[in-house]
Amino acid sequence: MRRKLQSYVDAGTPMYLVIFPEGTRYNPGQTKLLSASQTFAAQQGLPVLKYVLTPRIKATYVAFDSMKNYLDAIYDVTVVYQGKDNKGEREESPSMTEFLCKECPTIHIHIARIDKKDVPEEQEYMRRWLHERFEIKDKLLIEFFDSPDPERRNKFPGKCVHSKLSLKKTLPSLLILSGLTAGMLTTEAGRKLYVNTWLYGTLLGCLWVTIRA
Repeated sequence: MRRKLQSYVDAGTPMYLVIFPEGTRYNPGQTKLLSASQTFAAQQGLPVLKYVLTPRIKATYVAFDSMKNYLDAIYDVTVVYQGKDNKGEREESPSMTEFLCKECPTIHIHIARIDKKDVPEEQEYMRRWLHERFEIKDKLLIEFFDSPDPERRNKFPGKCVHSKLSLKKTLPSLLILSGLTAGMLTTEAGRKLYVNTWLYGTLLGCLWVTIRA
């Protein structure tokens, strides 16, 4: 991982890197996973978290250490998928199919920008810092789901910006893409072009990434 990231940095490749320090998604139904995560935190002398898993430091440390001269900030993003009938209770995140079928009509996103200079560079200090960030996440989610004040429940604190994805923004792209795809698939030449584009486009993409690395 370090070598690959360093190659991107050396090449000056514009990019952003997304890391999930928990290693897997939070699922309220996986009680054994939650229990193991909380037990690990207690054994390490760390505060036990309720709505997030205990973060692991390795990938975060390697990524930051490799890219610290390339980055200017880290963005701490907390996401809640609010379903139609969850009645304010934490549920499993929707699958892609459920999301596209509008089983999750509202997404709440909280973003905090952390300047690079505020991130500890030593691994042990970063471990504590990372857990503190997850403690903040946990408090946000406890407030979101469990606040006794209805005015503070089902929302994140701070300035709120509503962004709706309207049909007029998505329908033209859908119609154009569907029309082009359908037109290609109705003829033998079009089907060959479609398959070749998919096949050779993928190979060329992999080759380009390898060369750039």
